[in-house]
Amino acid sequence: MLSWIPRIENESGPKYLALAEALLSDIQSGRLKPGYRLPPQRLLARELGIDLTTVTRAFNEARRLGLIEANTRRGSFVRGKAPERDGFVPNAFPMIDLSMNLPPQPSEARLRERIQDGIASILTSPNGLLHLHYQESVGTGPDRAAGARWLERRLGPIPADRLVVIGGAQTALYATARTLLQPGDALCVQSLTYPGLRAVAEQTKLRLLTVEADSHGLDPAAFEEVCRRDKPRALYCIPTIHNPTTATMPLRRREEIARIARRHGVFIIEDDAYGALPREAPAPIASLAPDITWHIATLSKCVTPALRTAYLVTPALTDTLRVAAEIRAMTLMVSPLMVGLASRWILDGTLEAITMAIREESAARQAIAQRILHRLDFQAHPEGHHLWLRLPERWRQADLNMHARQSGLALVSSEAFAVGPAPDAIRISLGAALNRTVLERGLDLLATVLSHGPNALSSIV
Repeated sequence: MLSWIPRIENESGPKYLALAEALLSDIQSGRLKPGYRLPPQRLLARELGIDLTTVTRAFNEARRLGLIEANTRRGSFVRGKAPERDGFVPNAFPMIDLSMNLPPQPSEARLRERIQDGIASILTSPNGLLHLHYQESVGTGPDRAAGARWLERRLGPIPADRLVVIGGAQTALYATARTLLQPGDALCVQSLTYPGLRAVAEQTKLRLLTVEADSHGLDPAAFEEVCRRDKPRALYCIPTIHNPTTATMPLRRREEIARIARRHGVFIIEDDAYGALPREAPAPIASLAPDITWHIATLSKCVTPALRTAYLVTPALTDTLRVAAEIRAMTLMVSPLMVGLASRWILDGTLEAITMAIREESAARQAIAQRILHRLDFQAHPEGHHLWLRLPERWRQADLNMHARQSGLALVSSEAFAVGPAPDAIRISLGAALNRTVLERGLDLLATVLSHGPNALSSIV
């Protein structure tokens, strides 16, 4: 029998918080005295019928609160008088999110201040109230010009009649599919692809044809074989920092993909969500084959999804007019106030400053991941904010999802991206964590979970 068995009463939240609160309660009540040696974590997990990682995380939180101290050889001990109960708020330790692919928000980006000041400045300007009116479905002339200026560094000069300002990349994807494709048409994708594209394909009743890929992205030979065999209408791809695999297609491969598409009469839908993140990246496919490429660029991954602003570059004016009709039917227009803020930031250099801060923060978080997960098999881009991790042989994604959630980790497995059989892998998003300390705790916990087999962590005694 263990000398201390906690009474876990809170069953509504994560178990590690309930255990940490039970430890606090017993210290405050005097049941656990200063200097008391706590039971070994493995024995405590067995006695309570919970995962070892749950106990480990509870002890980590208790150490962070100053309740206990740990010695590698001797174990964990109660430190001294516990803080008042008001100092422990279970909801202050929510599940650590490694699933949502958000850009990090470092203090250097000053997003809150810049958004507040920017909107106030727009509304108090001489024509500020026009940003509260209805506007054109493709965006106003000044907003389209600002978007063209932002894209010029990657795409070169863009005629205004080929650029559409639209409310986010997902809306652009749906409008493009509705404009370009008919129900039953075949669309080429990688076997692992963006879940939003899968949702669009389901809603528009498209057939998805998988194309093999490697660590450098789409395989041109495999793409040509699918074109010969199945006569697809279009290809969807994410050539820079692919979601989820992080692969970036080299320039030569992009050129080859464009040649094959043109030869077989296939349109290209280029999702360039992460194209603004790297300091240097190969030229977008739209700059190599503008006559067959629908290019989608968003501010969501390099600034914030709160702007709900993306830019769609079409092959020709007739395509712009067609997609404008879809936008009018779907959303009418982008938010004038938010796109006005985006345009102002593009023109005064603020957007580039924010992107630079996010790029640097992403690089710092990638360095943390490299240090903590170095023994595991994963692929990453040094300036991206996600990585692709192949699970150790003894793990399956269903088992990992269960154990991770019980330990307070939110993950997204390959099933969310797979068109066909899903490999045992997960995408780890580094940007949603509030700060580097929270990210480090989450990655440490993930590494701990993966270092044990699922049987070792089983709650069955």
